[in-house]
Amino acid sequence: MKLAALSLGTLAFSPMTESRQFQQPRLFRVSGTGVPKSISIRKEPSDDSPQLYQRYKDDLINVYEEVESEFGPEYNPIWYRVWGGYAHRKWLIEVKHILNPLTDTIHEDGQLGEITVPYTRAMMYSSLNGWEPVYRLYYQTLHWIGDIITGPDGKPWYQLEDPIKIKYAIPAEHMRVLDDSEFDPISPDVPPNEKRVEISISRQMLYAYEGSDLVFQTKVSTGRFSGELKTPTGSFNIDPKHSSKHMGNNEITSDIYAYELVGVPWNCFFEWDNGIATHGTYWHDNFGTPMSRGCVNMRNHDAKWLYLWSTPHSGPHDRVKSGYGTRVLVT
Repeated sequence: MKLAALSLGTLAFSPMTESRQFQQPRLFRVSGTGVPKSISIRKEPSDDSPQLYQRYKDDLINVYEEVESEFGPEYNPIWYRVWGGYAHRKWLIEVKHILNPLTDTIHEDGQLGEITVPYTRAMMYSSLNGWEPVYRLYYQTLHWIGDIITGPDGKPWYQLEDPIKIKYAIPAEHMRVLDDSEFDPISPDVPPNEKRVEISISRQMLYAYEGSDLVFQTKVSTGRFSGELKTPTGSFNIDPKHSSKHMGNNEITSDIYAYELVGVPWNCFFEWDNGIATHGTYWHDNFGTPMSRGCVNMRNHDAKWLYLWSTPHSGPHDRVKSGYGTRVLVT
C-alpha cells in the first residue's frame, strides 16, 4: 500500500505491535552488481536513522508496506517496511516463486524462456568434471532454450545456450517458455518514420512519440553525466535488437559478486560500436538517477514495451534482429 497521501507522522513511524494488521507481504530480493552489496535496515525511513541490521545480496525479504518518505532521497523517496524497520528501494527487487510445466517441444531455432523464481543456479556439464555450478540466473531474466535434458537430479532440465557460446542447464520448472504471441508488435500500423524515442539525461526520462503524440514515458537510469561511462548524446537509430544479452566481463564463474549480467532482457542497441542500448534491469530499482555504464536502464516491463513498439520488429525466434530502426534522440 503506497502511503504518499498519508502523514509519515501518523503511519510511517507508528510503533509496531503484535495487534497491528499486516497486509499480505510481498517478496523482494537484495540485489546489486559487482562488489559485495548489502542493505541497511533502519529504524525509520531515512538514511540518517539508526541502522538496526543488514541484509546481503540474494537474501529474500518480506515487505509489508511501501512508504514515500519526506526524508527522501528526492529522486527516489520510496522505502519499504520490513521486519523491525525500513529499507530503501534502491537495491531491492520484487520477485515471485512460480513453478512451470514442462514444454512439449523446443523450436528448431530455440525458445526464449523467462526465469520465474527469485534465482536459480545454472549447472554446466563436462566429461572431465561432471556437473559444476556456474551463474545464478535471476527473476525475469531471459535465456535461449536449446534442448531438454536430464539434469543432475534426474529430472527434466532446460539446456540454455548463452550468447558467449557456452551451454548450461537449469530445472525446467524454474522457467516459463514465452508464447509466440508475446512478440506481437505494438502499433504496427504506425509508419516507422513516425516513431521516435527521446531520452533526456538531465531529467533521466525516456519518451516515445508517434508523430506529435506522446504515447509512452518512464523514468530511466543512464550513464554518468561525464567521463567514460557517460551515455552518448546525439541522433541514433535502433540496430540491432537482442531479446537476451550477456553483459559484463563474459567470464564463466559461480561467483555471485562477479560483474556478470546474464540474460539481460529486451535490448535495443542504438550505438552498437560502444554497446549502448536500452534494456531491462533486474539488479536495481533506483530509476531517476544515473546508474549504468553508458546504457539506458529501464524497468523490465517498460523495456519490453519499447522492444515491441520500436523497429525493426523482432520475432519470437530472432536471437538478433538487425535493420535500420526507430530513431533515438539523446540530449
